[in-house]
Amino acid sequence: MPKRHRAHWAYRLVPLALIVSLLASGCGRQYTLLHPAGPVGQTELNLLVLASVAMAVVVIPVWILLAVVLVRFRDNPRHKGSYVPQWQKSKFFEVMLFVIPLIIVTIIAVPTVRKTYALDTLPQQKDPVVIHVTSLDWKWMFQYPAQHIATVNYIKIPVGVPVLFKLTADSPMNTFWVPQLGGMEYTMPGEVLPLWLEANKPGVYMGRSGQFSGRGFVHMVFQVDAVSHTVFNQWVHHVKTTAPQMSLAKYHALVHFGYAGEESFSSYPAGTFPTTSHGFTLTGSSPMVMP
Repeated sequence: MPKRHRAHWAYRLVPLALIVSLLASGCGRQYTLLHPAGPVGQTELNLLVLASVAMAVVVIPVWILLAVVLVRFRDNPRHKGSYVPQWQKSKFFEVMLFVIPLIIVTIIAVPTVRKTYALDTLPQQKDPVVIHVTSLDWKWMFQYPAQHIATVNYIKIPVGVPVLFKLTADSPMNTFWVPQLGGMEYTMPGEVLPLWLEANKPGVYMGRSGQFSGRGFVHMVFQVDAVSHTVFNQWVHHVKTTAPQMSLAKYHALVHFGYAGEESFSSYPAGTFPTTSHGFTLTGSSPMVMP
């Protein structure tokens, strides 16, 4: 096949390959970001959909016009004449080149800013469950200060109740992320950052670190088990009465490099979580500001 004909068929196959790949990828249950299970995750998904639709209003016409230009004005051996373009000015199109992007950016920016600030404040009508989160190498430790119990690599939360995660690290920086419940937040040594999430239906949700932190990074996964309030209270009672205590030696063993499975503890040593948040909080008079 001549080189010119091969190139002609290649131009036809590229759009077809793109369409097939998009259809084949689908939006199955494996894409957890597209199947939120809580109000924070649902709000963030709505913002992603809004931004995608707004951008598609610009991108799709551009693709169509590009295809028209490639077909209508392509080089062809049958065109023997010289190309002498005739340029014309259009104030309407010049204005639209600025107005349309401005409208699109406004449509995306206004609700994004409003929802972002709204999500930076805990719901006032519900008392949250507080969980202290410490990222270790390469495992997660969770402490429930009100219940004075601790777990490793798994947590239980009650359905329909906000959970205030206070995040820190005793290792390199990581990110705490439960995709179906909401976005991620950093864990940093010597700092405490807040993040609130909520599950609106029972289920087991995958959590993990979203930031590379060494060779054991792939093992930094945990499970979030959302259960009814009654089951949550029963679980707390079961842990307090049957699980061993976390000694200071056990705590230091967890801090060392290594992996761990799921563990439960009926208590934990005092002073193992920072008490100062350096001004970061979700309960102040304004988002992320101490009262």
